[in-house]
Amino acid sequence: MNFYNNMHPYYCGIDLHARSLYVCIIDQDGKTCAHKEIQANPNTLLTLLEPYIGQIIVGVECMHCWYWVADFCEEHLIDFILGHALYMKAIHGGKAKNDRIDSFKIANLIRGGNFPLAYVYPKEKRATRDLLRRRMKIVRHGAHLKAHVVNTTSQYNLPPNKVNLKNICARQTLMSTFEDPVVQRNIDLDMAVLDCYAKQLSKLEWFIEQQAKQHNPVHLHILRSVSGIGRILALTIIYEIGNINRFQSVQKFASYCRLVKCKAESAGKTYGTQGNKIGNAHLKWAFSEAAVLYLRGNKKAQGYLLKLQRRMSKAKALSALAHKLGRCVYFMLKNETVFDEKKFLKS
Repeated sequence: MNFYNNMHPYYCGIDLHARSLYVCIIDQDGKTCAHKEIQANPNTLLTLLEPYIGQIIVGVECMHCWYWVADFCEEHLIDFILGHALYMKAIHGGKAKNDRIDSFKIANLIRGGNFPLAYVYPKEKRATRDLLRRRMKIVRHGAHLKAHVVNTTSQYNLPPNKVNLKNICARQTLMSTFEDPVVQRNIDLDMAVLDCYAKQLSKLEWFIEQQAKQHNPVHLHILRSVSGIGRILALTIIYEIGNINRFQSVQKFASYCRLVKCKAESAGKTYGTQGNKIGNAHLKWAFSEAAVLYLRGNKKAQGYLLKLQRRMSKAKALSALAHKLGRCVYFMLKNETVFDEKKFLKS
């Protein structure tokens, strides 16, 4: 956990909502200079902060609507920091809670050097990252639709449909599977949505790849050199990392990717693990998928996995391989070198 501990004449804590902001400004001695609720409007916020520009730091919690505040501060040359929502809840949780108290506590966390920092994702890549995440949700919904087809087939005791619903011809074969017209209409609805998804996702993936070639073509090429990391996994890793140089060590990178488990210890006793949900779930998924795909058709990698299984279960061996891939990707991107499988399996 990183804390913001720089000194400023004034500190501003904002309790952020979609339609309103509760702003608290305090000075270095802790005296309240302004404490009021305003509309979520850039002009109103500028009027309140204008007398302090050049001497103030603005901090908000990492909620869904922080983008415009970060862009507003960048435009007006105001120092801005983003707070880690989970850590902030643990630090300043109290018996009473409302917007006025929250904004005051945020300002005091900044002033006291206890403000837990989250990464302010670069503006130029932010929309592409969100578009890629949106694609993931649509793909998962498509998987639910395919599962519904399988379940419906089982409900009516029909033989399993051994077809790949990614293909147009496979989807067309299901247009006349059920005798009951109502059941068939249910399946037709699934097929219609899947047809739409197939057309739109193909265009979307091409568009995101073109964006990546503009934002970071070198890293895209480096990641594709790893057997098992295809187009989608490479794009996910690039846009979820943002800037690899923000990680001071490979340990911090692995922690952010949820590739490590932290022990909970007290008085010399271990009470299991904690903090498994802290980090980036998208990178956790990407490296877990990459580990499985890396093994596919790769005899050397499969032999390495069997070597790991002598010391641990298969599930733990796969997790260890995903961790190793994550560490490898960190150094590849840091040093801008392509994947060396011989060195990877030897170490």
